[in-house]
Amino acid sequence: MAEAFSPHILPLGKAERYAALRVEIGSVLDGEANRVARMATVASMLATAFDTYLWTGFYIVDPASPGELVVGPYQGTLGCLRIRFGQGVCGAAAAEARTVVVSDVNAFPGHIACDSRSRSEIVVPVLDARGELIAVLDADSAEPAAFDAVDQEGLEAIVLQVFAS
Repeated sequence: MAEAFSPHILPLGKAERYAALRVEIGSVLDGEANRVARMATVASMLATAFDTYLWTGFYIVDPASPGELVVGPYQGTLGCLRIRFGQGVCGAAAAEARTVVVSDVNAFPGHIACDSRSRSEIVVPVLDARGELIAVLDADSAEPAAFDAVDQEGLEAIVLQVFAS
């Protein structure tokens, strides 16, 4: 069993923190095949590692309702239960299968305000080993412009490591 995770062991620099977190996540998830357990662990570790994250979690492609995401494992206040592809930041990332970084959510057309404190957001598509969209990883911040290219690179690397292998 893995030791308890502590963000205090991670470097202070954002890029270095993501790199160290990838190692920690890989260690904790070693041998765990269950996708929900993997999502729950990633959401928890990201929320713990970055105090700027207001909401961190996954919206999962619902096989029973094509073109729709349903809330999955997350850390934070109540999230939206369902989001259609193309709606809001999560729906845009799902529909386009690309990472979307939004510095000001109020300026994003069709933004869905699940938590009125959210000011910026990053959403990363989660693809399985076959390249099929299975979910999106969503992180919100109460700070404007909290996410940048470093966050995008770090989160994309984590998602790739955890779900595409």
